[in-house]
Amino acid sequence: MKKTLAFDVYGTLINTNGVTALLETMLVDQADGFDKNQRVERAQRFADTWRAKQLEYSFRRGLMRSYADFSVCTKESLIFTCAYLKTPLTTQQQQQLLDIYKTLPAYNDVAHGLSLLVKGHKLIAFSNGTYNSVQGLLVAAGLDKYFAQIVSADEINTFKPNPDIYQYLLTQSDSTAESTWLISSNSFDVIGAKSFGLQAAWVKRNDSDVFDPWGVKPDIVVQNLEELASKLSQQ
Repeated sequence: MKKTLAFDVYGTLINTNGVTALLETMLVDQADGFDKNQRVERAQRFADTWRAKQLEYSFRRGLMRSYADFSVCTKESLIFTCAYLKTPLTTQQQQQLLDIYKTLPAYNDVAHGLSLLVKGHKLIAFSNGTYNSVQGLLVAAGLDKYFAQIVSADEINTFKPNPDIYQYLLTQSDSTAESTWLISSNSFDVIGAKSFGLQAAWVKRNDSDVFDPWGVKPDIVVQNLEELASKLSQQ
């Protein structure tokens, strides 16, 4: 049966660690005495802290009902990360990092996986990012051709995992909960979708990733989208 597959974008299709190479170059001047491995580790810690704080800020804004779009959360979390890690990047360097967020790369498996999935299902890009940001990312990565539409949390001024956004997904896609799957690498998103009544697949991209122990489990766990296509064909 044809399914509606709603794909999270940041961290699922698009690799948010795509900023680390630029970060490494920026951190060279601030890391006298550090060898290359230490600079790489420092850049990764910066990227991880930035990403975690970005999500935290979206959660907090959602709970406070004090909406600002995802790009604001991204900018404010970057400022926090610079202060927290005592890494005083210039205004120009910060803007470079924010600009690269508009053209982050896709994971290596994504294009082929989507090409398999689009043959039998309706694919939707489903994101906390604004419509324009998501469209720009998909176009830059050459992925836009696979998606029937983009559904953005920005359109109703909230963020996942607010149940309202999952209902909005069903309304916009003219789909039902029974035929709709959420595909995400973020366990909070999978739990939000499952709690709302959708089916969900968790894309566990790293062996070290841990699913939140909330008593809610994904219907499918995969390492990449090619494996997802295989497992969904058996459903």
